[in-house]
Amino acid sequence: MHFHEDENVGPQTVPVRIILENPEELNEDGSDKAEHELMAAKGEHLLNLALRHHINIEHSCGGVCACSTCHVYVEEGMDSLTEAEEDEEDRVEEAPGLQINSRLACQCEVHGDGPIVVRVPAWNRNAVKEVPH
Repeated sequence: MHFHEDENVGPQTVPVRIILENPEELNEDGSDKAEHELMAAKGEHLLNLALRHHINIEHSCGGVCACSTCHVYVEEGMDSLTEAEEDEEDRVEEAPGLQINSRLACQCEVHGDGPIVVRVPAWNRNAVKEVPH
């Protein structure tokens, strides 16, 4: 399974709460809003959901399961997401702060009714991204 930036979003019926430990860097508008109550469509990837709502979860590989920058913790609703495939399991092992509930947002496809709660760790950002001067 791979991330699709242009995935077709159907009816948004699944409640998803995204908790940001570092909201100033992850909210596109620079706000300090730490929690976002969103509605996802079945078949939508968590990374797409976040990006659609201007939450900048890093995804330096473009969301094709080739890195671990979109590492998140699924705190609730793991059974409402597709199971991790071997490629994702291999990549998530490279992420710092690995936990039993660690997933890659680009690979988590919503398939159940939720609710789903996802925490984006404060250190979740691309360390090689240039900082503006």
